[in-house]
Amino acid sequence: MKLPENKRLITAQYTVDLFLDHFNERLRVDDYRGNVKAIVSGIRELLKESKFTKVIFHSKPEHWKELLQYGFELEAIFKGYNNGTDQYTMAFYTTNERRTSEDWIKEDEILADVYKKGRDSETKEAPDNYIFRRATIKDTDKLAMLYRKVFKVYPTPMNEPEYVNKVMKAGSIFYLVENNNEIVSAASADVNYTYNNAELTDCATLPEHRKYGLMKTLLSELEGVLKKEQIFCAFSIARSLSFGMNSVFYQLGYHYTGRLRKNCYIYDKLEDMNVWVKDLSMEALN
Repeated sequence: MKLPENKRLITAQYTVDLFLDHFNERLRVDDYRGNVKAIVSGIRELLKESKFTKVIFHSKPEHWKELLQYGFELEAIFKGYNNGTDQYTMAFYTTNERRTSEDWIKEDEILADVYKKGRDSETKEAPDNYIFRRATIKDTDKLAMLYRKVFKVYPTPMNEPEYVNKVMKAGSIFYLVENNNEIVSAASADVNYTYNNAELTDCATLPEHRKYGLMKTLLSELEGVLKKEQIFCAFSIARSLSFGMNSVFYQLGYHYTGRLRKNCYIYDKLEDMNVWVKDLSMEALN
């Protein structure tokens, strides 16, 4: 697998920070300043010599309408993403296949079912033989094994201990659940200390342990850590076809703010992903 890479382009008209995600065949604009039209032109030149089929542009509030003029579509809004300012996620596709979602209506129905179930922020009490704790570097092998078991395909190489070790050392916070000395569930918070937000991600539970509501408790634990670090924008990108994960975020008080079409390879194919956002400052510190 060709690892993703960061790239900065500097011209007389703009500076732009790109994320080249080769595995998921997408190019992402993470930050920029300068002439937006010139940035789009530069991106189109890059596409001529690459295999990227999706461009994601993390737009500032003042530029998303301009991007509509250049063929981009608004897919999601990350409220409070940039130190309290909203981020508008725009997308542009180079193939009809990448732009077309075969499961869109089914995903709408799943979302409707999530709303129908209603909110319930209470967490279940797992049996005593389930141990919740913050992960350490010593857990990387077992964490990689968990992701290898749960996902046939994952957008990042979480099935490799070296990669788990790398993201943990880079600042990602992992919480896990152990049962009989085996990690049966885990989740992480990928914290961005520049923009003061955190993505709750890498959510995985072995099928035989899903009846105890472990993930809901793990995410609540991670939220507690984020609030103590003054990180108030929490968000997650959940598989649109997963009733369980979307329901967990809705019940924990997250708000659905859009869907990213064929965003990444996960589980067994390219999938649409729902965006869920929560303002942790609205809750009192535990």
